Amino acid sequence: MTATNREKVGNCLQSIHPVTLKKWLEMESVILVDVREGVEFAGERIQGATRVSLSNFDPQKIPVHEGKKLVLYCQTGKRSAQAAQKLFAASFNEVTNLEGGLNAWKEAGYPIETSNNAPMSIMRQVQIVAGSLVVTGTLLGAFVSPWFLILSGFVGSGLVFAGITNTCALGMLLAKMPWNQN
Repeated sequence: MTATNREKVGNCLQSIHPVTLKKWLEMESVILVDVREGVEFAGERIQGATRVSLSNFDPQKIPVHEGKKLVLYCQTGKRSAQAAQKLFAASFNEVTNLEGGLNAWKEAGYPIETSNNAPMSIMRQVQIVAGSLVVTGTLLGAFVSPWFLILSGFVGSGLVFAGITNTCALGMLLAKMPWNQN
């Protein structure tokens, strides 16, 4: 058992390194599922991946082929690990996670598919909306009423919470907006 290829024991998640995934893809022995949201998938993805977003995750939507390994990935590996737990709860026995997700895949120098017509990333949308709310709250607080400064404080607190918990309520809300749906 190596650090890059941990064996699955019971319903423990097996993690693989991008090098292993690349070999499996070349041997055509893998079903690759991207659990990121549609806007993320549209922007960049590993070639041959199928998308089943974690936000609408349904184990019955996961393609299964006898003799092929099921590998999940997301941006960093966190959401795909959550999706794997949902698969284990739905009686899947073997699920593999790409360690480090798409970020690790790109760091290893492997190719990705991109689309120039993809919507703006959720992170950029969050930055624009949060920044606009902070500026608006600050200006209204300075020129209309100091009570508007609460808006800036609320947004700042939300960003701190998002950083600490690695979840972003604003990002999840923006992901559901019509322009981010495929």
